[in-house]
Amino acid sequence: MKLAKMLIPLAVLSSAASAAPHTETAVLAGGCFWGMESVFEHVKGVTDVVSGYAGGSGKDATYDSVSSEQTGHAEAVRITYDPARISYPQLLQIFFAVAHDPTEVNRQGPDQGPSYRSAIFPQSPQQAQVAKAFIARLNASHAFKKPIATRLENGGFYPAESFHQDFARKHPTYPYIVVNDRPKVASLKARYPSLFKA
Repeated sequence: MKLAKMLIPLAVLSSAASAAPHTETAVLAGGCFWGMESVFEHVKGVTDVVSGYAGGSGKDATYDSVSSEQTGHAEAVRITYDPARISYPQLLQIFFAVAHDPTEVNRQGPDQGPSYRSAIFPQSPQQAQVAKAFIARLNASHAFKKPIATRLENGGFYPAESFHQDFARKHPTYPYIVVNDRPKVASLKARYPSLFKA
């Protein structure tokens, strides 16, 4: 990804994180869920990240079915976070800046097909409003050379098979992880050190 010179508008981040003593969830899709999960597991205020499928039906929420590219599902992650420690706009900042390339259509890195699309699955009307405004500001600021391909979609989230959960943490030397995912975690640490947790 060519993100070195990217400037994401900070006006979107102006609302402070809520002080509410509870957790909220975000569902994001941006290519292989191994890398997405790995990035968000290293974000302060995130309490849990689950790899899974979003956008299709429960009966098709298996890796073999989703890999057929006929289910409508995208590989996605469900992020549970403490809004008193990190805000939804900050999660979107990380999603767009380091977790994936939001200008790619139906692909990320070596992975191709609709299941690797860039999508946000808002969990509330407020999240939908924030995400829509965030994308509009990114496009207006020309932060990327190409238009943002990220779509706002509806749909439930279905956890992936246990084999896929915490894959990058359990298999840090797996070649796909070394080439595609560890650099994203390094980028998170370099770009947002105050949000990074080891």
